[in-house]
Amino acid sequence: MKLKSFLIASAVLFSAGYALTAQADDAALVKQGEYISRLGDCSACHTIPGKPEFSGGLAIESNLGTIYSTNITPDKDHGIGNYNEQQFSDAVRKGVLPDGTRLYPAMPYPDYAKINDQDMHALYTWFMQGVKPSAEAPPETDLSFPFSQRWGMRFWNWAFTSDKPFQPIGGASAEVNRGAYLVESLGHCGSCHTPRGLGMNEKALDSSDSKFLAGGSLNGWEVPSLRGLPKWTEQETVDYLATGRNDKAAVGGEMTSVIEHSSSYMTDADLKAIAAYLKFLGGNPPVPAAEDKAVSATEAKLTTAKNLSTGERLYLDNCGACHFVTGKGAPGVFPQLDQATIVNAGDPTGLIHTILAGAQQPSTAKAPSTLAMPGFRSRLSDDEVAQLATFIRQGWSNKASAVTADQVAKVRKTLK
Repeated sequence: MKLKSFLIASAVLFSAGYALTAQADDAALVKQGEYISRLGDCSACHTIPGKPEFSGGLAIESNLGTIYSTNITPDKDHGIGNYNEQQFSDAVRKGVLPDGTRLYPAMPYPDYAKINDQDMHALYTWFMQGVKPSAEAPPETDLSFPFSQRWGMRFWNWAFTSDKPFQPIGGASAEVNRGAYLVESLGHCGSCHTPRGLGMNEKALDSSDSKFLAGGSLNGWEVPSLRGLPKWTEQETVDYLATGRNDKAAVGGEMTSVIEHSSSYMTDADLKAIAAYLKFLGGNPPVPAAEDKAVSATEAKLTTAKNLSTGERLYLDNCGACHFVTGKGAPGVFPQLDQATIVNAGDPTGLIHTILAGAQQPSTAKAPSTLAMPGFRSRLSDDEVAQLATFIRQGWSNKASAVTADQVAKVRKTLK
């Protein structure tokens, strides 16, 4: 009788221990899935202020019209609560919903196609067990004909996507290949930083093509090439992704959301892997040396403040306190303007927008302060902004084209 009681007690203890182990494993998987969702930046498109997390409704402006993000909470009526794991994977990696509906590539499934099975399983577990269901019903996407015919996406997918899994780079280090996986799949960096073709497709999907991450255009902003990042060290890239700032630059535009919701949550190891991969790519010409005579001439004229042009005067009145007469700003605080990418872009839209609307760096764990640049749209006329921008684009070592008042007026009309 005593032996029987002992065996029963042992079985109970074993079952309890197994259950606790299983619960711990599930909790770890959910936590890993949450991290994967950060790597994929799911929140940026599927969460809007004032609404439940991942309940959708973000209006995404595209060349086809306005596309609204969907509810991806585990709600069974308005979200993805009825999806099994394969259906979830097909939606994320192929852009195909359980009923056969085709997603538009505003959802970056051409890049997500490279997410491996392990990460997909963790991501599915997180959304089903770690996300609170929401009955929020976002607006329906209703594009005009012929873009409303989603079945046509079948042919677009055939022409412009690939079901080939992530391919490690032969001869590259494990760190570089980890960075390659993150950039090419979950990070979907190519969706903004790779040029688009006539079919609005990414011209390349991985590092085997020199067009990958070679720069492009997004909503009028010129998007820089990430190949090699010759202006930054690997540590400066890590700092930028973790905090939205480094000793040379500060985040602005669409990248602000990426820093706020995604890269600032990445582990140091993953940030270093991304930086190593981008530096490994190369492909950009080396940064030209600063033209000391031109830099000194601009600095001297601003310092003496005599015989100033309108643009130079406006710079001293509105910009000099933070960016200084040197155009170098303050490391880690105010970005430098001399040789800055946004300043020297062929399309000045980004610079004009920043002057008019200002910019604010996100608060992150490693840089909680929210440094802000004020906008000057209520203070400066179109002509004044044009002359200020022209000076900035042609002062110090910068050699970009002049800006016109018409260009400023066009950008001003887009501000909300």
